[in-house]
Amino acid sequence: MANVSTLRFGAQTDEVTSLLRIVNMVRSGEAVTRPEIGRVTGLGRGVVAQRIDRAVEMGFLEDAEYAPSSGGRAPRTLRFRAERGRIVVCALGGLHIHVGITDLDGEILDEAHRAWDISEGPEKTLRRATTMVDDLLAAGDGTPVWAMVVGLPGPVDFETGRPVAPPIMPGWNGFDVRRAFEERYDSPVWVDNDVNLLAAGERARRREDGVDLIYCKVGTGIGAGLVSRGRLHRGANGAAGDMGHVRVPGVEHVCRCGKTGCLEAVAGGWALVRDARARVADGATGMLADIAASGSELTPEDIAISAERGDPLAISLIQSSARQVGEAIAALVNMFNPGIIVIGGAVASTGELFLAEVRHRVYELSLPLATRDLLIKTSENDRSEPVRGGVDLALEQLFEVSLPRWFAEGRPTVAAVHGTPAVS
Repeated sequence: MANVSTLRFGAQTDEVTSLLRIVNMVRSGEAVTRPEIGRVTGLGRGVVAQRIDRAVEMGFLEDAEYAPSSGGRAPRTLRFRAERGRIVVCALGGLHIHVGITDLDGEILDEAHRAWDISEGPEKTLRRATTMVDDLLAAGDGTPVWAMVVGLPGPVDFETGRPVAPPIMPGWNGFDVRRAFEERYDSPVWVDNDVNLLAAGERARRREDGVDLIYCKVGTGIGAGLVSRGRLHRGANGAAGDMGHVRVPGVEHVCRCGKTGCLEAVAGGWALVRDARARVADGATGMLADIAASGSELTPEDIAISAERGDPLAISLIQSSARQVGEAIAALVNMFNPGIIVIGGAVASTGELFLAEVRHRVYELSLPLATRDLLIKTSENDRSEPVRGGVDLALEQLFEVSLPRWFAEGRPTVAAVHGTPAVS
């Protein structure tokens, strides 16, 4: 790039600061004409023109259509060149892999989904995931990847991109997931818990400043993503929201994590499958019994679908799970005081059947002040939720956190963003 020698990663001069701010204002839609930028920033017309010329020269902005006239000459709008890069999201679940590709505005360009057991281990799983990513990229136009986000169904140290003792992911503890993707795609990578991606997606739906929300996923396992004042709250080591392994008094079931009495061991999807099999073995009849008799493996989705169709055993299992989850959420409500709770995941996909029980327990057990303005709802059940959430996380990290470090290069690099050597 020409004439960028004055821009240094460590030199946050007034010129650099205002230039970065203008790019972000246009990108976010906060101000998209030169007069608007001048009013919002307080910069003079000549300075605004100079900064915009530099951003255009570097390839971040370009002139677009004219804005409506307010009486004088109609001002020309600016647009952020979202087509310059791609964001890749790879969401790994307990029993699936979901990948998607978007532009820098977050518009989904292509995605793919397939069943997969995360317990196959990191090498096999990442080989399958990267093959899916490669296929999507090969079908595109060759635009470079600017960022990747990987979601994992377990605790993640966000700073290093490594899973930490994930209960349902044997062989993954400490595996350098971030480096595996960076070496293959030569782009910055962020790795996070899969529920944090879902929470980020819900945050993106609510653009008001300072939203406080909890996204609770009840699928094969149970977890929560916390958003505090508009920011994902991961805790000191990335373990915030791991509510699936909170102890439930009086429960003696052994959890997959090795401990006894975890919430997940009585209310998670795998626990409901265990209980359904036991009840069928004891003589229960109905849809779940028919599925088991057919030789098919019962899944949490089978239980949810059967409950929606009126199967008594499935309904009792879903309601039991909802009661236990509701009690755990009530404790979070008292401590965290969110404005919104979103319930998602395969088990919670029964909608009002699950939600009604959760609401009942939350309002019964939480403080009146904490529930006065509380909204409890199900997720949008959008299959692309993990991709949308991953993109929101990527945009936050690219343009709000690391932009000063890579802006001078014209596009993000591994070395600039994470301070690690670039792949040759």
